Amino acid sequence: MDLLIKNIGILFNGYKFIRDTSVYIENGLIKSIGKNERAEEVIDANGNFVMPGFIDSHTHIAFAGYRDFEIEWKIAGLSYEEIARRGGGILYTVEETRKASEERIIKEMEERAREMFMHGTTTIEVKSGYGLDKKNEIKLLEAINELKSNATIIPTYLAHAIPHGYDSEEYTGYVIEEILPEAGKLARFADVFCEKGYFNVEQSERILKEAKQHGMLPKIHADEFSCMGCSRLAAKLKAISADHLLMADDESLMEMKKAGVVATLLPATPFVLNEEYPNARKMLNMGLNVAIATDMNPNCYVGNMQFIIQLAVYKLKMPIVDALKAATINAAKALNLKDVGSIEYGKKADLIIFDAPSPNFIPYYIGKNLVKTVIKEGRVYSQ
Repeated sequence: MDLLIKNIGILFNGYKFIRDTSVYIENGLIKSIGKNERAEEVIDANGNFVMPGFIDSHTHIAFAGYRDFEIEWKIAGLSYEEIARRGGGILYTVEETRKASEERIIKEMEERAREMFMHGTTTIEVKSGYGLDKKNEIKLLEAINELKSNATIIPTYLAHAIPHGYDSEEYTGYVIEEILPEAGKLARFADVFCEKGYFNVEQSERILKEAKQHGMLPKIHADEFSCMGCSRLAAKLKAISADHLLMADDESLMEMKKAGVVATLLPATPFVLNEEYPNARKMLNMGLNVAIATDMNPNCYVGNMQFIIQLAVYKLKMPIVDALKAATINAAKALNLKDVGSIEYGKKADLIIFDAPSPNFIPYYIGKNLVKTVIKEGRVYSQ
């Protein structure tokens, strides 16, 4: 089956804008751009904007139990740690997730993934992390692997928090000895929440090094609330990405650049926590590959990458072209993916056709889903 998308007003190919062009797709792959091809199926873009499908490289959609009750605490100025002490936070979600069946978790994940796909996301990374004990972490990873979605799903094991009954050192040993050998059979990446009150730098390093022995590539939640050397650890381990980075210092960021670590920024998280935003312009000027993602989780319940681009433009002060790169080709790098993220010969045909004439409309038209058609590996899904 072949497909031609013609009359594209502006095409973003993952790197730059191309005007008045077309894309030819065969057997789910990009075959040519801008050539006069014939195809069994033809879509007329009517002068609208086309770009690669969004890649959401950091999500926590594998959970049960919502935390909408935290909103009043947030607007009252309570910190992340204070909310946790009042009974909210990660450990509340852990309790609710442990009570839920795998079937319920799969069903709720599928609903979230469906909504994300409708908003243009064709690849979704999904972390565990709300089980904490071996039984429930494996339950979550199995659920992630069972998830049926039009989007590609990338499973990640996350050492997320210290459960009741353990100190951080005891739990680090438990993760290494009990969870990682099984998680390695189910996850492509391993991630650690490296932060005060969670895992320190030395514990994070031990977990990620051991995870690599079980076939998982390292990622890290780094320097979100404090600068404690987590982004420097990402550079030392040559992690695929370091995420959050609100408090990362310049020296650590430069080490990340030299090590090829992608800086993944999650602007919806400071948005819902009323915190300062990371300095994306500085990272871009340093030459870092900057990605953006939703961080969708029960604390930050947003799965719409169009909104994340809006935050990236208005709050992170990212030029539109850099925000689009961050949501596509750089997000692919944050997942070590070579076959998606741009519209190039031989890559998977994951594309979005917008009901808008230019990329400017994504940050300009706030609150509307501008996606008209999603194409996933050559299959057409119209809204």
